[in-house]
Amino acid sequence: MSFQSPACDLKPWSQSSRRDFLGRLSLLGALSGTHQLAAAMATHSNGEKLPKRVALIATEVRRHSHAQHFIDRLLEGYGWHGSHYFPDIKLVSLYVDQFPANDLARDRERRHGVPIYPSIAEALTLGGNHLDVDGVIIIAEHGDYPINTKGQKQYPRYRFFKEVIQVFEQSGRSVPVFNDKHYSTDWDECTAMVADSHRLSFPLLAGSSLPVTWRIPSVEMPWNSDLKESVCVCYGGVDSYDIHGLETAQCMSERRHGGESGVRTVHAMRGDGIWEHLASQPSTHELLMAALSRSHQCRTPADRPWSPPTMDWIKEASTGAVAYWIEHLDGFRTTLFMLNGLVQDFTYAGMLASGKVLSCQMHLPMPPAHTTTADFFNPLSRRIEETIVNQLAPYPPERTLLTSGMTLFGVESLYRGEVKLNTPELAIAYRVGPQSTYWRS
Repeated sequence: MSFQSPACDLKPWSQSSRRDFLGRLSLLGALSGTHQLAAAMATHSNGEKLPKRVALIATEVRRHSHAQHFIDRLLEGYGWHGSHYFPDIKLVSLYVDQFPANDLARDRERRHGVPIYPSIAEALTLGGNHLDVDGVIIIAEHGDYPINTKGQKQYPRYRFFKEVIQVFEQSGRSVPVFNDKHYSTDWDECTAMVADSHRLSFPLLAGSSLPVTWRIPSVEMPWNSDLKESVCVCYGGVDSYDIHGLETAQCMSERRHGGESGVRTVHAMRGDGIWEHLASQPSTHELLMAALSRSHQCRTPADRPWSPPTMDWIKEASTGAVAYWIEHLDGFRTTLFMLNGLVQDFTYAGMLASGKVLSCQMHLPMPPAHTTTADFFNPLSRRIEETIVNQLAPYPPERTLLTSGMTLFGVESLYRGEVKLNTPELAIAYRVGPQSTYWRS
């Protein structure tokens, strides 16, 4: 695996490092999750296995916030494979940046005895002088933060991460870190975060729940396949849900022959320009329709509720449509369609060199209004647990670095008037192993 970017000084991995990394991933896939988790646990003097201790750093904790979902799964468990599962990692400390009127952090502190520390450093050291946890979970999503002129909310992911790094450096050791969603809204900060993980040699897991959630049908892109193009159809806002859609596509695209090569150009469009450009892309049009066929929530006309969507209906129903057209350095193409009003789920379609199309839905069951659950956080919680216990991430941090970059340059393209941007910064090449990382029984 190699990574190069002019924004930071990272040396490409050697062939031996790549073989070692892929070998470790193959071993991870070969062993059962439960067996390997148990083998990696610390042992008490009486022979009892002890869970790894984790600190969670959050912007805010309220109902349906990302932090609430992760904290409650750590403290109270979640439904998993037909039973209630309690993680083999233990939440021992919290840092919370903001406390809104509907805060739940103090309630969790009271009910479960997990202290909220006044600083990130104290949460990682448990009030001492040195790192005293086995893993760190950063959930910097939701909260009252400024929005810049491009419409990006300035979450303090980078600041949180660098304060964690400072504790690592002062303690002379590091532990696995999970960072929710994209790294930052600043490209130099994104690359610095990945550079820190390599420099200090700790596993960095990041990104969205979409690549690891269940799929309908349960299919995987064949490893080393001759995939030529990927399309994701989703809904949501720019610089919020686009990262989910891009990761939906990327977890499939990275499995193509030769692995990921990096991105040459990003071109974002709104409204009518999307359909005009699509008319010149017959394969992309075919993949759009294939992805829509996997949607369970595609809105249909009242007078034709059982008919497949026509282009006229797609245009009419997709109010405020946004698309990202992405060209990779090896000629591969990725297109993201955010079709608000038409769909409310995430679907994927990819085309092989033969013209065969593989498609599925990334299952993202939203929580009922009267509950605080969201089951799609279960697989991601499990992958976080595995990363901390095994001290090995199931996929490289370069995936999220690339999808962070696609997101940032998609926003930049829109901000500059829907212009096509050359992206030499995104010359990020990496490879994954043959094992699957999405969840299924």
